Amino acid sequence: MDTLHITDVSPRDGLQNQSAMVSTQDKLGLVERLVAAGVRSIEATSFVSPRAVPQMADAGELLPRLAARWPQLRASALVPNLKGLERAQAAGAREIAVVLSATETMNRKNINMGLSEALDISEQTLERARSLGLRTRAYVAVAFECPFEGPTPQAELLRLAGRMHEAGADEIVIADTTGAAAPAQVRDRLAALRDVLPLHQLALHLHDTRGLGLANAWAGLEAGVRRFDASVGGLGGCPFAPGAAGNLATEDLVLMAERSGLATGVALDGLLEAIGFAEAVLDRPLGGRSSAWLRRARGGRTAPVSA
Repeated sequence: MDTLHITDVSPRDGLQNQSAMVSTQDKLGLVERLVAAGVRSIEATSFVSPRAVPQMADAGELLPRLAARWPQLRASALVPNLKGLERAQAAGAREIAVVLSATETMNRKNINMGLSEALDISEQTLERARSLGLRTRAYVAVAFECPFEGPTPQAELLRLAGRMHEAGADEIVIADTTGAAAPAQVRDRLAALRDVLPLHQLALHLHDTRGLGLANAWAGLEAGVRRFDASVGGLGGCPFAPGAAGNLATEDLVLMAERSGLATGVALDGLLEAIGFAEAVLDRPLGGRSSAWLRRARGGRTAPVSA
């Protein structure tokens, strides 16, 4: 059966901008439920400045505990530069990710440096990580539209994705950071990317800001992409990008795949338990577009929510 490879980003991208601090123990509890549901790849944390993103201040504690408890889990850590990579390596990281925005302004808002410098640092970080034997992911953020500069030129996306490939990224993640893309744009940009990059290395990171996240995922599937980021319960959104609402919900992506004859290895019942846990931790309702239906379809049963 054709298989989707899903990286659940809720522990990092989902939690990074929550107003209430989430404890390390609760982050472990969320990962525990994701693993029980069959998730085999997560974006666990980030080694960024705790002043900029306080929610990720426990990265050095969290990552070793994940590795000790689930040694087969692919747990990636976002690193902004060589210093972040050094911290991640000291914590036992086996997989890291860099984020390069496709516009000058977004890079300055996100990491306080211009595009040229951010590109150089991303390449240096990827090359160093590869020399250390680490698996690598490279995000090209605002790949469709920048909240500050408007539509992102396709030629620039191709240039930057190509540079990430040349720097040795194992996986290149095309990120619709603010949920601005439409299916036709996804189709066209992926067709262009396929001409310059190996299709098996491409992944999509989608947000549902305008209600098109799942439609964009389907466009990606039709284009041949089989690697997707998603966030259980639709948690997330970039704190540095105005309008970046929640990520594509993992449960919505899994349901669509399941109903379309695609395997994911992820159980919807288990995802409902993870949503219930996150709701208790954050003290607010969560869920993608299918969550209410999934709960009703299971006789109204909700997951245990004790944190």
